[in-house]
Amino acid sequence: MANAITAEDLYQDLKLMPASERQKFFVILSTNAFRGEDMSHEELFGHLAGDEFTAQESAEYLEVSMSTFRRFVTSGRLNPSSTVGRNQMFGVPELKAFKKALKTAKG
Repeated sequence: MANAITAEDLYQDLKLMPASERQKFFVILSTNAFRGEDMSHEELFGHLAGDEFTAQESAEYLEVSMSTFRRFVTSGRLNPSSTVGRNQMFGVPELKAFKKALKTAKG
């Protein structure tokens, strides 16, 4: 593989591309990068098992808006695992279980 491109070479080439071509590249990459790889939740997120997410990260993980996420917290359906200053933090295992429950409720 003497002609293999390195990550750094690719990055430098990407910087030289016109913006429209970069955008096309990332669309192609995002739609095809993991096609055919049936990765489990554990394979994708297992390294985060002991972590905590901020409210914004949690909302993104749950694929809901921030206002919907706040309603879940206010109603008691979802509780923070800790508070750092004014920021509520949410444990990944609880978020994973909550996400599974949301998907089950949707059918």
